[in-house]
Parts: sequence; C-alpha cells; structure tokens
Amino acid sequence: MQDIRDIIFKDILDKKFKAFITPERYGCLSGVEDAYKQAKVIGIELELFYKEGDSIEKGKPIGTVIATPKMMAVAEEKIIGTLAKFSGIATAARKAVELAEGKVRITAGSWKKMPPVMKDGVRTAVVSGGATFRITDNNMIYLDKNYIKMLGSIPKVLETVKDIKDSMKVVQIKGCDISIEEETRQALENGCGLLMVDTGNIDDLNRCLAVVNELGVRKQVEIAFASGVKFENIKELACIDIDVLCIGKEIVDAQLLDMKLDVI
Repeated sequence: MQDIRDIIFKDILDKKFKAFITPERYGCLSGVEDAYKQAKVIGIELELFYKEGDSIEKGKPIGTVIATPKMMAVAEEKIIGTLAKFSGIATAARKAVELAEGKVRITAGSWKKMPPVMKDGVRTAVVSGGATFRITDNNMIYLDKNYIKMLGSIPKVLETVKDIKDSMKVVQIKGCDISIEEETRQALENGCGLLMVDTGNIDDLNRCLAVVNELGVRKQVEIAFASGVKFENIKELACIDIDVLCIGKEIVDAQLLDMKLDVI
C-alpha cells in the first residue's frame, strides 16, 4: 500500500525544511541519546541545544530538525515521542527529589515493569531527574515475598545466602503470614542489611521502626518504604526515620513532557 505522504509531498519530495522542537511546559530533558539514534535511522539532521538532564523552558526551542517533508513527518512521530516520554519521567523524578529536600533517597524501581525496549531509556531518565533506579548503591540480593513463601520463612531464605559476604541482603516486609514486627525481627536476626517495607501503610512502617529501635540496630540497617507512594506523601514520609523512598508509578507513568515540531 502506497504511503499517502508520498502522494501529498510528490512535488517537493527532495526539498529540505527546517523545524524547531519546542517544549510545552517546563521540565527536565531526557532521551537525548535515543533521539540522536532515531535521527540517524530516519536520515534527518537533528541538533539539540541542551544536554541530558538539563532544565528546559516552556516555549523555548530546544533543538532543530532538517529533513525532507516525509522524513519531517516521521521525525514528528519518533523524535518527539522519544523526548516527550523520557523527559516526562525525568521531570517527575526531579519533582520527587525536590519534594524530599535531601532527607531521603528517591528511587523508582518500577522501570523493571516497563517493556524491554524502554528499560534503558527509563533508567536514564530517572537518573537524569536526580533519583536512582536501585534501592542501594551496594551489591545486593533482593529477597521478596515469593522467595520467602517458596522457601518457607525469612530465616530459611537468608540462610541460603549467608556465605555471600559482598552483597547486602534486602528483605521485603509485607506482614502477610506473620506480623510486621515478627518479619522485621526475623530479618534483622538473620543478616538483613535493608528492610523494604512494601505495604504503602505508614502504620506498618512505624511498627517496623519500633522493632529496629527496640533491638538497637538502626545504625546497622537501612530502611526503605514503598507501594503506592504519591507526590503528596513525600514531604510527610521524608520526615520519618527512613533511608529510601520508592516511588514507582508516579515517576515511570508520568505524563509526557509534550513538545511540538514547527516547520520554519
């Protein structure tokens, strides 16, 4: 089937035009490397005036495209799509970091749930916004509820990795089969280095913290909180004695930082 654009542009197929790329709101630019890769594949000339992670302003051009008419139409789909999605994620990550005011680390682990083709771009966008995509910078072994369920208990799971000395053991705390308090106690008594309270319930977090403080090991263990955290919760949670705040959908599912392509 013939591309309708070949018919529309038949009299100017080889003529080149220049267009500006302009954001429609303020934010953080991301997707730069992917955009240049797309430009090379399409066969257009792309010049971006800003680098990955730079702040960009509503209505102020961030780059230009030089292309023939059909390729200009393709660029509007692919280049704008790449920059708008990843810049939206980076902008959301930056907002979360700013709301936390340096009191806790912001991480967005939900990149793992994205389509494989997007994962690298999402991770880059998260970092460009000032957040992280891992709950710790250390080597780690994440022991989630399913590992615990299949092996029978937190102590049994931790027993399997006790000889791996160079990795932090992270235990997901859910309070499903036993209490939050007992899960916390079992994890701490068997070599856990980071407790991930993954319930979204602040009361559960406080119950976990009470056990940690009762055992006097707060300086020996890190504490993370996750599940359904919203931007409006960040300031309150950042004031609680935790190290990491995990925000998934609010960052990874952020709205596009919409942009337009205007031929000069």
